[in-house]
Amino acid sequence: MTWFYLLLAGVFEVWWATTMKLSQGFSQLKFTLLTIVGMLASFGFLALALKKLPLGIAYPIWTGIGAVGTIFIGVLLFKDNVSPLTWVFITLLIIGIIGIKVTSGH
Repeated sequence: MTWFYLLLAGVFEVWWATTMKLSQGFSQLKFTLLTIVGMLASFGFLALALKKLPLGIAYPIWTGIGAVGTIFIGVLLFKDNVSPLTWVFITLLIIGIIGIKVTSGH
């Protein structure tokens, strides 16, 4: 269940980053409130995961899920341009996240 909490924390990390962009500098109340909900959920699930996982394992995976997820949202929703070389480094980031999980012993 701990890893599921960490995954949810990462998903909500993507949620709040996306809704913060949609809030247009916190000028759209609906998206501002959704940002706050996403932040609380993300931090809450991270806190649950940290009960059993070491900080040095949980935190980089949490931020990695958030980073990779927001890249994909940026490309899909906001038409962000990502160069081919950047995709190579995104792939390395994904490999790093998986590597941390697989070698963590948890």
